[in-house]
This record gives sequence, C-alpha cells and structure tokens, in this order.
Amino acid sequence: MKKTFKIAALALMVSMTAVSCKKKVSDAELTTQATTAITAYPGTSVEVKEGEAHLSGTFATEADKQAAIDALKKVQGIKDVHDMATVAPAPTAAPVEVNMVDAAVLQKVNDALKDIPGVKAEDMNGTLTLTGTTTAANARKVKESVDALKVGKYDNKITVK
Repeated sequence: MKKTFKIAALALMVSMTAVSCKKKVSDAELTTQATTAITAYPGTSVEVKEGEAHLSGTFATEADKQAAIDALKKVQGIKDVHDMATVAPAPTAAPVEVNMVDAAVLQKVNDALKDIPGVKAEDMNGTLTLTGTTTAANARKVKESVDALKVGKYDNKITVK
C-alpha cells in the first residue's frame, strides 16, 4: 500500500512537471504568425494580446474578411479572434450626365433668328451654339435677340463678313 502511494505520488509529480514545462508561445510570436496568416489582405493588421487576436483594417469583401478570421483561428495558440475590421463599400457607378439643350429653348432661339438670314441655333455637344455667316449689323441683332430671351450661356460662332 505504501509502495502504491509512493508510485501514485511520483506519477502525479511527473505529470505536473510535464505540464509546467510546456513552452508557452509569446504574444509577439503569435502576432508574427497571425500577421503571416493574413498577408493576402493588404490594408489589414492583427495584434495579439493574451492569446487573443484583434483583427483590424478594411477588406474588399465580406468573404475575404471571413477567410482572414478563419485563418487566424487556425494559428496554434490563438484562443479567440476579435473582429474590428470593416468591409469597403461596393463602388457605385458615377451618374451619367447627358448634356442637351432644352428643345423649347432651341425652338425659341431659332424663332427669334428666323428673320436674320444665314444664322441658326444648334445643340452642339450639349451647348447652345449660334452658327452661320452674317453682317455686323445682323450679328448685333442676333446677340440682342438671344440675350433678350435670357437663355443663359451660349457659344457664338457666327462669322461676320
């Protein structure tokens, strides 16, 4: 009985020694391993404190973020992963801007110019443009007529002869 007790005590002491001799991995080593695990995701970082990984940064997709979390959970010695990362918003298409002169404005200008030969109003790439050839006196009448309509900005490309 005494011998059994001694053997049991010795076995207990050996097992305690074996457990206490187990090498603990430092947070710095775990941080290095964790950083290596997420190198595929630029703009992200990880820090390990007391065996817990703290993931931060911005991921392109939710799937990338989940893959990084899964990779961190596989690192030997990491107890838990705290997700503090974000997912970048999906890019939105810029609104298409269509530049066109209002048809009613174009009609008003052409009506005002109908008595002045050789001059007309057009929509050129979204800008009201006056074109044609006329005399200096008629060019002045064109300007006065168009300005009186208060159409705003326009491009005067009339040639005076």
